[in-house]
Amino acid sequence: MVNIYSFPALRPIKEKAEAVACVPYDVVTAKEARECIEKHPQSFMRVTRPDSIMPDVDPKDPKVYAAAKKTFEDMIDSGVFVRDDSPSIYVYRADYGHAVYTGFVADVSVKDYEDNKIRRHELTRYDKEEDRTNHIDVTNANTGLVILLYRDVAKISEYICSLIRGKAADGTATGDTGVKHEIFRISDEAVIRKLTETFKGIDTLYIADGHHRAKSSVNVAQRRRKEGRDTEESERFMAVIFAEDTVKIHGYSRLLADLGEYSEESFIGALKERYTVTPYDNPDRTKSRIVPKTVATAGKPLHIFHMYIGGRWYELTAPVKAPEKIIESLDVSDLQERVLDGMLGIKDPRGDKRLDFMGGSYPISELERLVDAGEYIAAFSIQPVSVGTVLDVADRGEIMPPKSTWFEPKVLSGLVIHTLE
Repeated sequence: MVNIYSFPALRPIKEKAEAVACVPYDVVTAKEARECIEKHPQSFMRVTRPDSIMPDVDPKDPKVYAAAKKTFEDMIDSGVFVRDDSPSIYVYRADYGHAVYTGFVADVSVKDYEDNKIRRHELTRYDKEEDRTNHIDVTNANTGLVILLYRDVAKISEYICSLIRGKAADGTATGDTGVKHEIFRISDEAVIRKLTETFKGIDTLYIADGHHRAKSSVNVAQRRRKEGRDTEESERFMAVIFAEDTVKIHGYSRLLADLGEYSEESFIGALKERYTVTPYDNPDRTKSRIVPKTVATAGKPLHIFHMYIGGRWYELTAPVKAPEKIIESLDVSDLQERVLDGMLGIKDPRGDKRLDFMGGSYPISELERLVDAGEYIAAFSIQPVSVGTVLDVADRGEIMPPKSTWFEPKVLSGLVIHTLE
């Protein structure tokens, strides 16, 4: 079983929600964060990315975390944030226009993470962990949401949606993307009790997004235990929880800055030694995914992805060598092994400057634009993996390759805050 908990959140007053809410700290550069703050002076980005407005100070200097703490306290003291008067859960609805995603915000247990009841599919980096660990500890708050998934055997998602049907949101923010984010406070003790009891029948939660936020929250709990500063709330961290069949995964495209020793012609020729390469004319450029023309079957699984080079799309296919091995059977793994590393010597996809990524629901016309403009020489459009595959990887204790999944929805920071005391 897993444990979820209600808590009395700090939330921006209704008329300030739009001005305060911001994208997560880790999806923007310092420059982009600074531009966001200049455009939105009350943005919660001032708390989550104080380094962006302290360019002459080392981002890991204690002064940076102290500045975040002071800004946060000032926002509370000035009445921008107000604490709810009783423990609650918070339904979170994100309306993308083409899809509406509904989950709920609650606390989850650090011990459940330590006991592998909250499972992960990505590695975390120590430097990123250290930054967020210090940020959480100094600000004494979870300032961002971890996105968790569950297998919805009890139709919990339907129940969550029913709780807000016909109700007005307690906080709304649209932001620069046009996605409408809404928060609905649920304080009814009977409802909360029903949810917490229902989740005791759920064996496992899965991190979809926010691996560093989750691990850093666990680090803070362990640090405070060791130092005798632990509290009931520091043994919990904040998450937004969705049913696994209600979210979407987009593919993560790869963009190549150069082809090394290959010309465009010789690169395509070398690919033909490894794949079946077929020209693909007139894909729907308004979509983020290219529909394959080659059909894979259960008895004949195939790697299938698409390449844009020299003003033309190609479909590349090859048999999956070991379909029983989840990681090896992924298209991104095959592309990395045979092409990026095998042909171009790109061994570190995160760190090699010849390789870039584009995630999310951008239309493939954006890949074409970047290549046609000469910013990149080629682009690979990857088919999205299924949510079930990601959960299976986590259940096996395996790790997805870097930049394998782009989960939708993306949620905002600053609409709900959990404090550790």
